Amino acid sequence: MTRSRSSPPDGAGPGRLGPTRVSTLVVAGLAAAGVAWLLISFFYYDYLPGDLPWLPVVTLAGLAVLEAYAAVNTRARIARRPGKEPVNPLLVARLVVLAKASALAGAIFVGFYAGLTGWLFVESTQVAASDRNVAGSSLLAALALVAAALWLERSCRVPEQEDDQDREPGDREGRSGQR
Repeated sequence: MTRSRSSPPDGAGPGRLGPTRVSTLVVAGLAAAGVAWLLISFFYYDYLPGDLPWLPVVTLAGLAVLEAYAAVNTRARIARRPGKEPVNPLLVARLVVLAKASALAGAIFVGFYAGLTGWLFVESTQVAASDRNVAGSSLLAALALVAAALWLERSCRVPEQEDDQDREPGDREGRSGQR
């Protein structure tokens, strides 16, 4: 079986889910950083009444921990390690979608908090200085979410086996030549 000429080299085509591209995450992060810088520079003193809340830090870090745990658990179940039950393929598909969405959302949060943190370090007021810890912590939590999401996505891949390298993609064991 050969691949059609119009499908991309990474195997992702219409109806297929390919690996998350780092370039997509970087572009989303840079766009969010630019928008954040502009919005914060215009509206920081008018619409942010007090200290920045710690809730985004806790939420992003919690999501990162949950996705890292899912990555470890899923990898063990796909590899069929002793004591682990086999994984449901539909669950793996859902985890991949979750990982891709989390990576993109995390990249947007990274960009937003990078723009906010950068602006807070440029601004020399006491109010801006008091918000630097929260903004920097949010940036680190968002980076952790992106890393955990990419790890979860990678953990959902089926490991290649030695037998699979010698076969054609359409061949199946014990059914060669049958359709």
